[in-house]
Amino acid sequence: MFDWIRQKWLQTSSKTIRNLAYTSAGRGRRSQSWSAPSSGPNNTLTGNLGTLINRSRSAIRNDPWAASGLEKLVANIVGTGIKPKSEATNDVFRKNLQALFLDWSDESDADGQLDFYGQQSLAVRSMLEAGECFARLRPRKPSDGLSAPLQVQLLEAEFVPWDYNDDLKRGHKIRAGIEFNAVGKRVAYWMHRQHPSDYTALDTADLRRIPADQVLHLYEPLRPGQLRGQPLLTQVLLRMFHLDKFDDATLLRQEIANLFTGFITKPAPDGEKVDPLTGRPIVYDLQGVPMVAMEPGTMQELSPGEEITFNTPPGAASNYPDFIRQQLMAVAAGIGLPYEILSGDMKGVSDRALRVVLNEFRRRIQQIQHNQLVFQFCRPIWNRWLDMAVLSGAIHAPRFHKNKADYRRVKWIAQGWPYMHPVQDMQAQNLAVRSGFKSRSEVVSEQGYDSEQIDDEIAADNRRADQLNLQYESDGRQSSKDPSTNDKDENKDEQEAPEQ
Repeated sequence: MFDWIRQKWLQTSSKTIRNLAYTSAGRGRRSQSWSAPSSGPNNTLTGNLGTLINRSRSAIRNDPWAASGLEKLVANIVGTGIKPKSEATNDVFRKNLQALFLDWSDESDADGQLDFYGQQSLAVRSMLEAGECFARLRPRKPSDGLSAPLQVQLLEAEFVPWDYNDDLKRGHKIRAGIEFNAVGKRVAYWMHRQHPSDYTALDTADLRRIPADQVLHLYEPLRPGQLRGQPLLTQVLLRMFHLDKFDDATLLRQEIANLFTGFITKPAPDGEKVDPLTGRPIVYDLQGVPMVAMEPGTMQELSPGEEITFNTPPGAASNYPDFIRQQLMAVAAGIGLPYEILSGDMKGVSDRALRVVLNEFRRRIQQIQHNQLVFQFCRPIWNRWLDMAVLSGAIHAPRFHKNKADYRRVKWIAQGWPYMHPVQDMQAQNLAVRSGFKSRSEVVSEQGYDSEQIDDEIAADNRRADQLNLQYESDGRQSSKDPSTNDKDENKDEQEAPEQ
């Protein structure tokens, strides 16, 4: 009896579990063609990473939507640059440090073509295009004449071979061109001396081991343990490829159809066949196919019995704009860019809806700025640059080796977003500062400026105005009220004052 009850319970439990299973994990008719192989975070990506990168770059070179999306993302992430504001407690050191970094920012590029903020744009562009970008920190000699003996060299993803895997001594392993020690820490990158697809023949044995503290790896990991970056266009590459062919075929069809202005019909001749356009005997090619020359707007004088019918080329389908819009919306979603920004189509979008769209977009941009560009690129460059500047004597930092954290404190300020409604937004900022919800320095930082620099400029303006006996309403030391109004108010106060 007990065995029978137990068997019934197991059957009931098994049936209940089957009924509660995820339908997406089933093997029914609707999911028979769904291939979802099990894979780790690196095997799937590195197995065809070269194909993804090549197709991504091809799309950006040839597809206007891909190129536009990439440029707008770079412009929003970097803008004119994410700039450092030192937060060291020593005022003199902080000002000298800011001035020194400003000088060095023009010398940072090892190739000598960009400043530090131009390198930020190029690094982010490479990260979006190929999924990642490498940067080598290049120490220089004092004789090179730099304000601080350090430069940065940007390298594309191909410099580190993603298919290079090996097991080394002492528990070290090479995975996707990156060397790890026994505890899984990155200790080195194996790099080609030159770009493997540029000009020279590739020698796969000619790889150099570069210590990890000399290399920066800029990429966005999408899964824990992911070693290499994924191109931005990965999810939409195939869609964009076929959409471009479809759009081009539609354009070509219209072009061919409009070559024919009209058609001439006439009774069939009894003798030799002639060309209805030219009136001359038809010329045939080697395969017996008649050859007819066409030019736009061709017309011919008609002979007796001939008639002309004007061509009415077919137009694009009535749902063609909606179809293209739907496809571009999918492309925009795949690359994390609002459709309105990608296409420039603001049709039917209100100010309130646009504000919601931009707020969501800007939150994503700020995520990339902080997690990738600042943490993986700007922060380590600042730390290494400061070390080199102190060691070379370019700046004096007492007891630097014992108090590095205080000297290294820095706030990275991105270019500010323009106000949606300038008057209302400025009033809201002013109210937040007066209510103590944020500081004036924070408001200035949100606009991409340095509060100390703003204060210095205001102080200089006030000194110059005082020397020239000038008064402006922008001078906070002056009353914003009209003097005549002040006199009236004073007289009113005197009249209303009680007698003593």
